[in-house]
Amino acid sequence: MKMTDRLYYDDAYLTQFDARVEACEASGSAWRVRLDRSAFYPTSGGQPFDTGTLGGARVVDVVVEDGEVWHTTDAPLAVGAVVRGAVDWARRFDHMQQHAGDHMIAGAIHRLFGGVTIGLHVGDEVSTIDVSMPGGATHLPAGDVRRIELDVNEHIQRDVPIRCWFPAPDELRALPLRKPPTVAEHVRVVAIGDDEMVACGGTHPSSAGQLGLVKIVSATPARGKLRVAFLAGGRALADYFRCFDAAHEAAERFSTGVGQLAASVEAMQDRLRRVEAELGRMRREFLPAQVEKLLAGAEPLPDGARLVAALVDADAPLLRELASKLIERPGIVALLGARDGGRTNFAFGRSADVRADMGALMRRAAAPLGGKGGGRSDFAQGSGDAAVLEAARELVRGGHA
Repeated sequence: MKMTDRLYYDDAYLTQFDARVEACEASGSAWRVRLDRSAFYPTSGGQPFDTGTLGGARVVDVVVEDGEVWHTTDAPLAVGAVVRGAVDWARRFDHMQQHAGDHMIAGAIHRLFGGVTIGLHVGDEVSTIDVSMPGGATHLPAGDVRRIELDVNEHIQRDVPIRCWFPAPDELRALPLRKPPTVAEHVRVVAIGDDEMVACGGTHPSSAGQLGLVKIVSATPARGKLRVAFLAGGRALADYFRCFDAAHEAAERFSTGVGQLAASVEAMQDRLRRVEAELGRMRREFLPAQVEKLLAGAEPLPDGARLVAALVDADAPLLRELASKLIERPGIVALLGARDGGRTNFAFGRSADVRADMGALMRRAAAPLGGKGGGRSDFAQGSGDAAVLEAARELVRGGHA
């Protein structure tokens, strides 16, 4: 069987072409279409598939099976018909930029630090490469990340050429590839400038300058390797716009310049810590009075104990301390809640002379309402909807604690 002629190998910029339909198979609510030639890139090598249209049908997936390119479409196409294909250029060019950015970052890591790239994933928002570093290192210092970025963007600013070709076997053996090819035949090579060359079947721009910008956004451990996440081209520019707008808006609110923003935030955090400490001190000064007020509103229970159930104004530490102070008194079941943004924190406790299991009570009250928590028989903590407090109150009233 004649293999699909993959037009993107010769021209990554080709977005419209004519082809003959050689097969069309129903596949659930969609159809799988095979053409004699195609410019649609199939998912492979970490690069996602192209989308677009074929003869008016939408192309929603493209895969390669045994050398044949299969297009998943939302409508059938007549076998033998010649159809016009149109590739979504915005998606294709974005993937070209990300894939070239991958090569340039991988090449820089290999030249500067001896790291070997073992995988690429071009995501919808961020692209990542996994790298095996010398000595099993899974971190890169910020200074080393910056060295990689400067190296890559220097190549971009020089607009070094990007060449893709199928070398003859003798030529292939002599090429200084960054790592050995993963296939033995029909090896396609991508070279970027004079110091990056590797086997690859993906689509790439014809020169590095078309990437515009590459930005590494993280370098973190992942499955025993180093995972480098990055943005290239339009994605990097969009991220710069977001960061620029956010930084300048924050600086304006602090009445300072962007360069002084970090210092202003640190000063504000220091003031906030002092204010919170003072607020905590004042709340603790009023703790005895708050305990007495809650005890005054306690509800008598059939077994002679008293139930204190209330929402209070307290942070998590003060909430625990308030519940602990209440159950220092004999015969008390304390069910306290405190709002924390969109959720409520809970502290349930009981005096030593009360027979009840607070951990079990917390789980029984919280779980049906999507909350969570647990603890010992005498003291438990949790969080969830404020309705958990009323559910726990009813369980105690019914003798189910």
